[in-house]
Amino acid sequence: MALPINIHDLIHGQTVEWERLEFKHGWNPEDVIHSICAFANDIHNWGGGYIIVGVDEQNGQPVLPPHGLQANQLDAIQGKIIQLANQVQPAYYPIVQPYVIDDKHILVLWCPAGDNRPYSAPDSLGKSTSRNYYVRIGSRSLVAKGDYLRQLHELAARIPFDDRVNNQATVDDLDLGTIRSFLQEIKSDLFDESARMPFPDLCKTMHIVRGPVEDCRPVNVGLLFFSKQPDKFFSRCWIELVWHQDGSGRNFKEYYFKGPLHQQLRDTLSFLKTNIIGERVVKHPDRAEADRFVNFPFDAVEEALSNAVYHKSYELGSPIEVQVWPDKIEILSFPGPVPPVNAEILKTQRRIVAREYRNRRIGDFLKELKLTEGRGTGFPTIYNAMKKNGSPAPVFDTDEQSTHVLVTLPAHPLTELVAQSGNQVASQANMFSFKDIEDVMAYANGTTNGATNGATNGATNGATNGATNEVMAILNEQIHERVVEMLTLLINKMKRADLFARMNLTNQTYNREKYLDPLLEAGWVIKEFPEDRTNPNQRYQTTEAGMRLLNLLNQQ
Repeated sequence: MALPINIHDLIHGQTVEWERLEFKHGWNPEDVIHSICAFANDIHNWGGGYIIVGVDEQNGQPVLPPHGLQANQLDAIQGKIIQLANQVQPAYYPIVQPYVIDDKHILVLWCPAGDNRPYSAPDSLGKSTSRNYYVRIGSRSLVAKGDYLRQLHELAARIPFDDRVNNQATVDDLDLGTIRSFLQEIKSDLFDESARMPFPDLCKTMHIVRGPVEDCRPVNVGLLFFSKQPDKFFSRCWIELVWHQDGSGRNFKEYYFKGPLHQQLRDTLSFLKTNIIGERVVKHPDRAEADRFVNFPFDAVEEALSNAVYHKSYELGSPIEVQVWPDKIEILSFPGPVPPVNAEILKTQRRIVAREYRNRRIGDFLKELKLTEGRGTGFPTIYNAMKKNGSPAPVFDTDEQSTHVLVTLPAHPLTELVAQSGNQVASQANMFSFKDIEDVMAYANGTTNGATNGATNGATNGATNGATNEVMAILNEQIHERVVEMLTLLINKMKRADLFARMNLTNQTYNREKYLDPLLEAGWVIKEFPEDRTNPNQRYQTTEAGMRLLNLLNQQ
């Protein structure tokens, strides 16, 4: 049975940190049992790890193409792994799956963090042997001694919240379509098998349920990612965004992003990318070259928000709060960092590698979806993105009790200057007049036509509420009433079935003709494979014209 990962990304360390990977040239049972024990103990709450047999290692990196195993070895080795698992105390069984990479057979042992820490293993497989506790230190499995041994005993029976069983939910609270979409997106071999597997077996394979057959229950991370409404089980489990139209604090709009964790993260980022983040241009009278920059670099915003989703506590009934001001974006999450990270470290260090992680499973799913970086790389990504854009450095803050983390991303220093000059242009917006769908299409395509009604081209960024209302009325009457929703969803490429599922529509010809085809004909949405209409991987995305229209419609 395939694992819920992309095997090629795994081997290349693209979704799992190198410390959680161990490569073996061949079958060495003594080394393997020590690593199984160490990953099961998961002293840092990283989520266990993977042992890959048949791939050489050099300086911690895989040597490819793999050395491989003989095909007739695979069954025998898998039988021996069961014997080794019985020698770990308490008994612990990794998930084993053979793969073929570059025409070579390899064996992957997935060793999730165990529920019954601490685990011990024999130091050798001979007759006279003693038992030891093993932990991962760097990329090696070593006997736990001193502080490591003390720390391991402190972790006994302490399971991170995201990996605990939720007795208030049942397997039926998990959504098969969401699970399969995830497997398809990460290109897991389990996607094809999932169409034929009993649903509880699929959930067990993904380690998102636990318990006996007669009372199988979801774990919290399964509900967070694969239930339609996680906030049914976790109080205020959503992202709240407040968009301040000016600096007064009184003129603002509120938005709530709900649903599976990765969906609400992506929807919030799409909203920010569409409505808030944009290129600015400053022209100079003494030279031809203009300064171009964005008010907030998207990479910094994406990483900061992803980190908030990754590291917040879902035991607390506190949403992630995003405050968008003209001169900054603030992202607030609860609680603060896990010790030993404190306020001083948070403010002064540009690279932070925590000793322990609050959510070992949430991080794995986000990394598989390419929504967050590997351990310790988030802070450098934010600092580098801000510096590259010419923006002030980000600010990370917490209090002495570590009750929260507040990330502040200042706007580029020239943003206010551009906004002031833009106000002069905005005064011309009254000259806009949209009479029919041709005017709307002309505006979206960047042509003049009757939509400008004599206004200068520079006025296109200053559309007023009146123009917006005119366009919305035309779209509702001549296209349909869900144009804004669809263009927003399709900022990220999406299959038609997924799009309609998000819109609570059935994936049938009638809905395609009514909702999707008009946007394709208008040029506001494009197919990823326009020449291959029946491509099974066909996805749709909002075009530049669609984005221009969406920006107009979001001006309130």
